[in-house]
Amino acid sequence: MELNPEIFKAYDIRGLYGSEIDGDVAEQVGRAFARVLAGLAGKPTSDLAVALAHDMRLSAPELSARYRDGLLAEGVHVLDAGEVATEVCYFLVGSRGLDGGLICTASHNPAAYTGAKLVGEGALALSGDTGIQEVRRQIEAGLGGAPGGGSVEQVDPQAQYEEAVLRFVDQDTIGGLRVVLDGGNGMAGPTVGPLLERFDLDLVKTYWTPDGHFPDHEPNPMLQENRDFIIAKVRESGADLGIAFDGDGDRCFFIDEQGGFIDGDFLTALLAKSLLGKNPGQAILYDVRASRAVPDTVAAAGGTAYRNRVGHAFFKRRMREEGSLFGGEVSGHYYFRDFYCADSGAIPALLMLELLSRSGQPLSALLAPYRDHYFISGEINSEVADPEAKLAELSEHYADAEQDTLDGISIDYPDWHFNVRSSNTEPLLRLCLESLVSPADMERRRDEVLALIRS
Repeated sequence: MELNPEIFKAYDIRGLYGSEIDGDVAEQVGRAFARVLAGLAGKPTSDLAVALAHDMRLSAPELSARYRDGLLAEGVHVLDAGEVATEVCYFLVGSRGLDGGLICTASHNPAAYTGAKLVGEGALALSGDTGIQEVRRQIEAGLGGAPGGGSVEQVDPQAQYEEAVLRFVDQDTIGGLRVVLDGGNGMAGPTVGPLLERFDLDLVKTYWTPDGHFPDHEPNPMLQENRDFIIAKVRESGADLGIAFDGDGDRCFFIDEQGGFIDGDFLTALLAKSLLGKNPGQAILYDVRASRAVPDTVAAAGGTAYRNRVGHAFFKRRMREEGSLFGGEVSGHYYFRDFYCADSGAIPALLMLELLSRSGQPLSALLAPYRDHYFISGEINSEVADPEAKLAELSEHYADAEQDTLDGISIDYPDWHFNVRSSNTEPLLRLCLESLVSPADMERRRDEVLALIRS
């Protein structure tokens, strides 16, 4: 198969199984990844130790074996964890001081997709700028002969992973809640399930068994059609909380007891407040799209908030540089310094259960101060012919505002603000806007900016 350069994305490798990524491509990726890691570590591939894992997709066992073949062909010692959630692979890399890790997954994408997430030492993610495109270049240049000599060790890190994750909460405080779980037939069931079963919780488990056919719905709770089920289930079962996970288990999304979806920036604010209560005065990262609820909450809790570029590679690197305690993205990625700065779906779930158990209040009441004061549009996509020209036009139109170009363009006025960013993969501009005045003002501002973008 001829290598398709489009599979090498900003944050991972991803494409259609068979037509874009097959076993031969996977093996070449494994070989090139070994060479990239060797360059980063400053040692030969024969001295590398690399974690390998895969999710529940139907093609994953075959392709994981071919990634392994590629690593072995370069002389790497492979620690193969088998079928686990992405964050378990990250934990394996970080906890054992490995040189890197590869998990065969397509995250939240539909069943036809496959791919890989790549990390280096310390579970620091490779991105398009720092490694992924170099993997592509290595393959395109020709890999030549393989030295061979690699070895495989089968490992099971689940028990150590559970122990590490449980340290984030006071286990004695969690209990007395009815919780609806939607695993999306992904990796959350076998990963998060054993953690939750330790507590006095009434768990309503749905789509909790891994199944790469995804017979019930796609494992992407960011899409409304994929969370309609859990919203209805929370309401009909009188649950205190609903938690939906994406396919590879490293993201979770929350539904309050009234069936209200919790936006990622409000969840970041809640988690930041909870974590700062245990770790005063720490730094918190949030992304450029987020509501002002995040920096306002962090400041009130005695922390320091820093805005950051969107994307897990950028968050993990900045967290290491700042020593940040926690980072949250609007997209539902939550990062923890004491979890190798990696994103996790299990830790936010546990923290939210701890917060609810301690507060004695319904989740909607904890969210009311945010929902009553910060009026957000959510992310809205627009197809444009020339994204850069449109960003320049927006900058000129709102020249009287405070502006920055950390990621796209951010326009700030005292009582409203917005960010517009280009998609990494499509000719799209993505708008997130917030008003501090009213829902009607948010809608008016939103429509005004969209008209400029789409004109």
